[in-house]
Amino acid sequence: MTTKTESLSFETAGGSTTAFVAMPEGETERAVILIHEWWGLNDHIKDIAERYAAEGFIAIAPDLYRGVIASNPDEASKMMHGLAIEDGLDTIRNTIGAAGIGYGITHFGISGYCMGGTFALRAACELEGISAAAPFYGDIPDDDILQKLKTPTIFVSGKRDAWINTEKIAALEDAVERFELPLTSVKYDADHAFFNNTRPEVYDETAARDAWALVTGFFRDKL
Repeated sequence: MTTKTESLSFETAGGSTTAFVAMPEGETERAVILIHEWWGLNDHIKDIAERYAAEGFIAIAPDLYRGVIASNPDEASKMMHGLAIEDGLDTIRNTIGAAGIGYGITHFGISGYCMGGTFALRAACELEGISAAAPFYGDIPDDDILQKLKTPTIFVSGKRDAWINTEKIAALEDAVERFELPLTSVKYDADHAFFNNTRPEVYDETAARDAWALVTGFFRDKL
């Protein structure tokens, strides 16, 4: 499918920023907000956005770092820890508003990886306008936030992930049962960041292909 890309500019409480937007040539009301990893809005995330567009979705990837991209893990860690949850959520909230006006979309899917998975799940718990969520190996909010989840969600993780480890996933699954949350936990025998095909040390092609088919099918069903 032929796709096109553009930049969407908008204001947030913390200053102006942009989003990378990829869209199919034809009309669609299916849109997915894509939240970047701790590296920032780099070419890998833009590539995923274009893959969504090739599948028939409008993909909107906001820049939570407002133009800065990390060049190494130390920089990425500092940038992630320097980004307040409320700042990131406000950027996502304003992405929803700007994309709603710009593209006539009233409800969105949301996905993200690593740090982006953390924000995708948190946004699904706390923001209006999200109809489906598919966070990949992000951190899990406390119960007081998590129990607010009303949005159908697939949480994707790797069994060999040392950060979003088996204990955290077990706690998430326990909360799903206790609060009767609309969340399905999907676990692959893979490492953290297994979806990132620019990192051969962790990329797992089989798991990534399966997760892509699962999530795009989920968004087609819910959006």
